[in-house]
Amino acid sequence: MAVIGIPQTQIHRLPQYRYVDSIRWLPSVSPLQQSAIVAFFDTDADTPSLEVHSLDQESRSLDLVSSWVPPSRISSLKCTQAFAVASTVSGSLHVFSATEAQDPSPAFRSVVSADGKGFHVGRIAGVDLMGCGSNECVSVGEDGRVNLVRVLDGSYRKVFDGNGLVSYTAVKWASPTEFVTGGCGFGLQWWDLRRPGSAVAQFKGNLGKGRTSGIIHSIDVHPSRKHTCLAGGSAGTVFAWDLRYQHQPIILSGTGNDTAAQPLSESEVWEVQYESYTKSSMNNFSSSKLLPAMFCSEDGILGVIDQGEEPTELLAEPCAINSFDIDRQNPSEVICSLEWESIAIVSRP
Repeated sequence: MAVIGIPQTQIHRLPQYRYVDSIRWLPSVSPLQQSAIVAFFDTDADTPSLEVHSLDQESRSLDLVSSWVPPSRISSLKCTQAFAVASTVSGSLHVFSATEAQDPSPAFRSVVSADGKGFHVGRIAGVDLMGCGSNECVSVGEDGRVNLVRVLDGSYRKVFDGNGLVSYTAVKWASPTEFVTGGCGFGLQWWDLRRPGSAVAQFKGNLGKGRTSGIIHSIDVHPSRKHTCLAGGSAGTVFAWDLRYQHQPIILSGTGNDTAAQPLSESEVWEVQYESYTKSSMNNFSSSKLLPAMFCSEDGILGVIDQGEEPTELLAEPCAINSFDIDRQNPSEVICSLEWESIAIVSRP
């Protein structure tokens, strides 16, 4: 049975009156300031927007700092200490300075942009920026293309083109030369830029019990063990893939999970992230144990799955939770975008 709630956890719900597609914390420019970048879509006006909001520490309200109007609806949003990157459903990619975006001005602008038929055809499904001073962004699309974009000048180069025979839905950097992609059939692909042409390792999506139909929606890579990644997708599925044991995925929830614990969700898992704040995991941590995984789902669950432990439900909403982000400078705080035109902030004790 799942552990419901955590004593003294505070939840603040902030109505927005627009669809909240995605949300990310921005790196704080001062210890007393928290800011978030939010992808909105106004269904009445059929207008997308990307906005930076500061969080009032006392009222827990969001105040608009600056905004930008993208060419079409935002499909993916990621941030590092230096940059934020947004992709669109029309196939363009835009990179912003994370600090300049927080300057109090009516509008902010992209540092570089990439688009055109040679880049992506249609929706870009996933993007990721490599931190630690790297100047490249990776993008994947439903068109089967994998591209690298230089943050300095917006130039790009093609890593792979599936010519529409494959489709990629998620991507995550593992090192300055390696990244992992995901797509249909619960499949994962490991790429190494030092060995171009194709993926150097693949997981075929064999999660047991004959189940291979499903889509990977989100990927994260272990912060200190780059050979281990986390994936979330259809039917409440969350699993870890270790390159050292490529045919033996560690299933944490959903398809093929043989543990006695009742899963928190059996619907689409839209986002997964490793997280190190959960106290129970740190008390029982061992070198062979995975870090706990936080996830959000279509059936409105924000939860934590800790290997060998009962899952923990942090938030249960009557609508989908589209995305979430853990504040890396204050990991007790989690911000979520809700389908019913709201933002939720979860403050853990």
